[in-house]
Amino acid sequence: MNVLFVCSRNQWRSPTGEHVWRKVSGVAVRSAGTSRGARRRLTLADIRWADLILVMEDKHKSRIRADFREDVRFKTLHVLDIPDDYRFMDPELVEIIKEKTEPLILGEENAR
Repeated sequence: MNVLFVCSRNQWRSPTGEHVWRKVSGVAVRSAGTSRGARRRLTLADIRWADLILVMEDKHKSRIRADFREDVRFKTLHVLDIPDDYRFMDPELVEIIKEKTEPLILGEENAR
């Protein structure tokens, strides 16, 4: 499964999600940001690559739908509702990401 984590600037939240999942067998991960100043800006290639797109806030989902309307029409986008209150690999952020993404990535049965 190809999983794409998205936040605004690709500095803290989405790279943390990528880091948490990068060594899990059967899961390929990338991270990107929606803003012009993003460390790694979201591209059409990222959208097409992803089986599952996990965004941190509603505004990221809205931006993706506006910028890549046709390409995300049949993609699964989930809003994780994680505010921009954490630094990269903050232990609380890692725990929140694991808790919110395990059911989505591994499926309900495997997450238990």
